[in-house]
Amino acid sequence: MTTSPLALLPTALLLPTNALAQTQNRPNIVLFLVDDMGWQETSVPFYKEKTLLNSRYRTPNMEQLASRGVKFTQAYASAISSPSRCSLLSGMNAARHKVTNWTFDYNVETDMNDPEMMPPTWNCNGIQPDTVTSAHNRHRTTLITPLPQLLKDAGYYTIHCGKAHFGARTTAGEDPRSFGFMVNIAGGANGGPASYLARKEFGSNRFHVYGLEQYYNTDTFLTEALTIEAIKALNKPITEGKPFFLYMSHYAIHVPYEADERFTPNYRQANGQGMFDPMLQQPLNENEINHAALIEGMDKSLGDLLRFIDSKPEVARNTIVIFMSDNGGQAIDVRQGRHNYDQNYPARGGKGSALEGGIHEPMLVYWPGVTHGGTENHNRVMIEDFFPSLLDMAQVSQYRTSQVVDGRSFVPLLRNPKLHRKRQIVWHYPHFWTTNISERDGYGPSSALMHGPYHLIYYWRTNTCELYNVTNDIGESNNLAHKMPKLTSKLKKMLFKKLDEYGAQKPTWKTPKH
Repeated sequence: MTTSPLALLPTALLLPTNALAQTQNRPNIVLFLVDDMGWQETSVPFYKEKTLLNSRYRTPNMEQLASRGVKFTQAYASAISSPSRCSLLSGMNAARHKVTNWTFDYNVETDMNDPEMMPPTWNCNGIQPDTVTSAHNRHRTTLITPLPQLLKDAGYYTIHCGKAHFGARTTAGEDPRSFGFMVNIAGGANGGPASYLARKEFGSNRFHVYGLEQYYNTDTFLTEALTIEAIKALNKPITEGKPFFLYMSHYAIHVPYEADERFTPNYRQANGQGMFDPMLQQPLNENEINHAALIEGMDKSLGDLLRFIDSKPEVARNTIVIFMSDNGGQAIDVRQGRHNYDQNYPARGGKGSALEGGIHEPMLVYWPGVTHGGTENHNRVMIEDFFPSLLDMAQVSQYRTSQVVDGRSFVPLLRNPKLHRKRQIVWHYPHFWTTNISERDGYGPSSALMHGPYHLIYYWRTNTCELYNVTNDIGESNNLAHKMPKLTSKLKKMLFKKLDEYGAQKPTWKTPKH
């Protein structure tokens, strides 16, 4: 068993008998997580200047949250959903927890087939709480002491709403309540919705969203239904005077791109065509119209939650709101525009890519009395940092974990905006996410290191590296690997040292190479 740096005793033994009274002074925490949202799929610019892509979207509530709090311009996650979500709940780097691809069915790997290479035997059953005992739940998985369980033990009322995607079907990790959430609204093993439409009963295939049957055969969009249910769930801890943790995890903006008819008219011209987009130099197509409407619907959800909290001043004064996405926006065979640039421009690549477009995320933090409204923070943050950060915010300072926690709290960055610290980040994706692209635009089995201004990407199939100065070249168009061989070699050694430390599993050749 390993422990966090501050861990001494189980939380239950550390809390005094009057713990409930003391927890009433702890801040409430709302973590608003969006699925598949690129860092530029918003009217809030996360680049050094506003881009044409920012002008496509309507996200006034994100703008409001940014005006209240701090915008992190260098926030990162894994390039795929499950690895990010498992890192968030565990504090572990994906290379360490080994849930390095997306999960769904028990013991089923989700890699695309490749004629030459095969992925490692990764933990395709996801993460599980360390309390499970059956062989079924402990097979091809990582056991963790979960973030929501630690918050629950500290007196928090914990609510999960929306997409979970932590563990495979038939495992304990399929149900968010196994991880310490006291309420689960519509969360399961599925990584996306079968349908956003209640009139379609949220779909009939294996990605069907359960738990919202009361909305069937109505015109309620999934994003709206989740928001209504989340606000209902918040009434209990507010009435009882308990601190709450709401993990508001939307299925939006994951495919399918179905029309949210509340907002699709905002992206059409009078002639019925999609609005003319100056970046594309042509009208938006139906996918792009529906995608933009999904984003606006997600933003309305954020606004509804903010208004609900603001309507209760005593709650508003003590509620932290964090906005984040789990990976970059879709960039393959989804919409039109410049290939592998569109929704992540000026970054290149997208979901599944090791380049900036696949890993760079929009992140906002509002903490009353702590953050300074309308400010920016240029320190790097990685998805596993959320585990120690939320515990830090909740004043949970002593706890025991089964896992090694790789994340670093970003709370000091909030309390001292002038603080600048080094943050080395490692990515590990030894998989084939798509058959359409391989070893270009950041796709294909790869590992990566961000160190200082440099982003090194190593491709397992070709045994080659790409090196970019992302401070000066956010589009990663100038590969410096051949121009700076000594630095490339040094960073590659640093990367492999970290992978060895994490016990990272590596892809292999189907036919041994000589």
